Amino acid sequence: MSTPQAAIIGDGAWGTALALVLHANGHRVRVWGPFADQLEAVRAAGENAAFLPGVPLPPDIEWTADRGEAVRAAELVVLAVPTRYFRDVAAGFAGRLPAGARVVSVAKGFDPSTRRRMTEVARETLGLSRVAALSGPSHAEEVARRIPTAVTVAAADPDLAAGLQEHFNNDRFRVYTSTDVAGVELGGALKNVIAVAVGVSDGLGFGDNTRAALITRGLVEMTRLGGALGARERTFAGLSGMGDLIATCTSRLSRNRNFGERIGKGESPHAVLAASKQAVEGAWNCAIARELAREAGVEAPITGEVNAIVHAGKSPADAVAALMTRETKAEEA
Repeated sequence: MSTPQAAIIGDGAWGTALALVLHANGHRVRVWGPFADQLEAVRAAGENAAFLPGVPLPPDIEWTADRGEAVRAAELVVLAVPTRYFRDVAAGFAGRLPAGARVVSVAKGFDPSTRRRMTEVARETLGLSRVAALSGPSHAEEVARRIPTAVTVAAADPDLAAGLQEHFNNDRFRVYTSTDVAGVELGGALKNVIAVAVGVSDGLGFGDNTRAALITRGLVEMTRLGGALGARERTFAGLSGMGDLIATCTSRLSRNRNFGERIGKGESPHAVLAASKQAVEGAWNCAIARELAREAGVEAPITGEVNAIVHAGKSPADAVAALMTRETKAEEA
């Protein structure tokens, strides 16, 4: 039996963590990144110090800046690129993927130019009819250290989802399947915005009551908007919705929550973003989420206030006041 070949497009923390998962599952893994000198540093150090420091990497994981070499003979292609760069990077691989390769996006957010989901962008740019999505509560730092994790892989074709489940699943990385691609992707995108709000609350010095309220009402917003955008509402009660929301809103590993916390403590959103070496998807995507909600006629007050803080200069205190003084209503409304 031949060794399965896997290509990871993206040398960040999540791409590196998934390379470790697939390597542990017996795959030959190549990781593509845009900067050859950075990849050489990873090879020399045996760790990805820029994005996943302190995690030793097996020497037989390959690192390359050559697109053709990265996907050569690949049976599985993982698109692990931040949403801001996803379209351009994916377009660079158009016409290069082996016929029949299974393709899965693990990015959580929206395309900034079209507001489309990442699987839609991948299908368009790569000329494919089928692209799956993998999402769930899965901090790269924990996955890389084999801390038990459960995620969902979604594809309209159940056979594609089942095949990807077989590639990724192991005793520390449990993979469930779904056919609700929109729900799984939207859960991963929208929860980042709510996590920024929770971080702001924490930075302001508020407590567990506030955090619980934001998480709960945030889930309502996610579910309501997701349903309006074609997802199954029940998906948001699962790993890629509620599960990822809890992890992202409560963990010190969450870049989105940490970003919000620094704003709550008085830092400028733009200064925090400028200093960040990694993607803060909630900051990048809150404006898109707000626009989608408005167009769908869906109330999304938390999302709206996050956008106002990040992009319109609204003070966190004023945003809290706006949320707390909204017209009263029944909880199920």
